[in-house]
Amino acid sequence: MRRLSLLLGLGLLTGCAGGHPGKYVVFFTPNSAQLDAPAQTVISQAAQRAVANNAKVRVEGYAAASHDLSADELLAIDRAKIVARQLAVDGVDAGHISQQPRGPMNNEDGALASRRVEIEVGGH
Repeated sequence: MRRLSLLLGLGLLTGCAGGHPGKYVVFFTPNSAQLDAPAQTVISQAAQRAVANNAKVRVEGYAAASHDLSADELLAIDRAKIVARQLAVDGVDAGHISQQPRGPMNNEDGALASRRVEIEVGGH
């Protein structure tokens, strides 16, 4: 059931990101910075767009606020770094990638939204 709600939330948030053609959203499991297959697919799509357009890429990492704010902040930083590293592996010039941690967030709508990294290709 939890997996189903995660997938439904993923679909909803990805749909919201669809309004901006250069925005991609990668989701993580709670307290994790591990990339799963769907996350790698999203990163690959963003990388393909960035490479094709020789575009700059902004990576913003989020984490939920819990009892240990410093750990949450580090998790947001780690998530952004891992996504940025994978973008570089997928062919994006590392000099075109900027990282911005946004955690910890306690005003996010839902736990899923606070377990994400947003990738914006171009437009900044």
